[in-house]
Amino acid sequence: MRRDHLKPTLLIIAAILAGTIGWSGHVLLLPAALAFPILWGRAQTRSVAALVSAGYFLAASRGLPQGVAAFYASDLLPGLALWLCASLSFVAVQAILWTKHSRHRPFRYLMAAVLMAVPPFGITGWAHPVTAAGILFPGWGWWGMVAMTAGLMGLVTRMWPAVAIAFAGVWLWSAALWTDPKLPEGWQGVDLQLGSSLGRDTSMQRHRDLIATVKGHSAGGISNVVLPESALGFWTPTVERLWVKAFEGTEISVIAGAAVVDADGYDNALVVLSAAGSEIRYRERMPVPGSMWQPWRSWLGETGGARAHFFANPTAAIGDHKVALLICYEQLIVWPVLQSMLHDPGFIVAVGNGWWTSGTSIVAIQRASATAWAKLFAKPLVLAFNT
Repeated sequence: MRRDHLKPTLLIIAAILAGTIGWSGHVLLLPAALAFPILWGRAQTRSVAALVSAGYFLAASRGLPQGVAAFYASDLLPGLALWLCASLSFVAVQAILWTKHSRHRPFRYLMAAVLMAVPPFGITGWAHPVTAAGILFPGWGWWGMVAMTAGLMGLVTRMWPAVAIAFAGVWLWSAALWTDPKLPEGWQGVDLQLGSSLGRDTSMQRHRDLIATVKGHSAGGISNVVLPESALGFWTPTVERLWVKAFEGTEISVIAGAAVVDADGYDNALVVLSAAGSEIRYRERMPVPGSMWQPWRSWLGETGGARAHFFANPTAAIGDHKVALLICYEQLIVWPVLQSMLHDPGFIVAVGNGWWTSGTSIVAIQRASATAWAKLFAKPLVLAFNT
């Protein structure tokens, strides 16, 4: 291999490794993603920066083709197309903002990081290195975000070896003392293994089974039970009456996912149920683009698809608690959790329905991301996933 090709090749291979390791689903490996800004800053041309960005992003999101194929019961081609299309915004932002002038590079990278954290580019802003702040600076909150941002800018300068060594030392220290976020008192998340039938099996027997599951977990001081996304299926008056009646004479509250449908489309929502009644407490801010959120339908005068409530309901009141709620895809991007943290919730509830991710690390990555954010802001965390 020619010498002028060796360095770009090594940078691209390293970027692929950073995406693969950092986004493997193991929370303590998230800081491996911090290799990306180093590699981006070491690129000598814009085209190499684009290839480094593509290698990192495609490796980090490698489970998407298989997951899409499972979701649509199709071959890998639709998943591969979506995988490549989703990478375009990340690669475009990183390539356009790359510069060979070292003194401008930190501010260019900061611009890229911000753009990939908020809409519209942040809609596909997966694998954001800033997520690792919760591992390096647990409990630091917004100061941890400041430290991480400064560190990311430092990683694209000539001082990157010193910054990288400092980050590595903090990483080892944090890993040695690591503890998972605690559960809030009186709360319990329930993981289910019901596959694709969850939310699609609308029989009374399925609802009775879920009610029995909730009652089985509401012992020993547990009064708030969280079920995964889509657990209730379509939200109807019949479903509401069944669940409310089932908890008469108890103090149990259930937080569960449901689809709230109307003539124009639907909301992917979380509903709170108890003997006193029910209420829709959260409507998803960012459903999965393509499979759920399909904005082109309204442009074409059609109906259907999930609505995106981009900056709505950052927190929800559940009993005496102010809670940050995150559904599925929102755990993979940045702005929903940061918007929620601006309102200082008491804790985080993260749910998902990941049956279609079988054989991939997507659910593990969602759980790791939610854990990292909870640790950064020192918030208790409730998780509930279906696989």
